[in-house]
Amino acid sequence: MSVRQEWSPEDLLANRTLVDGDWGLVANKSGTTRLGFSLLLKLFELEGRFPGVLEEVPSVAVEYVADLVKVPATDFAKYTLVGRTAEYHRKQIREALGFRPATLADEEALTGWLAAEVCPVELVYRATIPA
Repeated sequence: MSVRQEWSPEDLLANRTLVDGDWGLVANKSGTTRLGFSLLLKLFELEGRFPGVLEEVPSVAVEYVADLVKVPATDFAKYTLVGRTAEYHRKQIREALGFRPATLADEEALTGWLAAEVCPVELVYRATIPA
């Protein structure tokens, strides 16, 4: 997946600024966890996913958010995307934004909907016979 690395100041302001409820979510966090959580939150809001590796978060976004939360940008390298803390952060973010991991029941419902609404007619291929 190609990750956008160039951000204008206007893009950073619009997409990476912590607003209203964001501050309530980061209020009880400090240092590396505050920065890591904030970056995960903004990436999930923007892309609907969490990063697989830290390098997926553009360095300019790290610097911008680090300045907002008053944590050195270099601390982001200490944040880990695996383990209990990261799992808890992802859970908090999903709950705050009204998301949850997909279940088997969701998959079955989607499959049924696709079959009924998107593919209701079976295509029949006919060989054409040259005249």
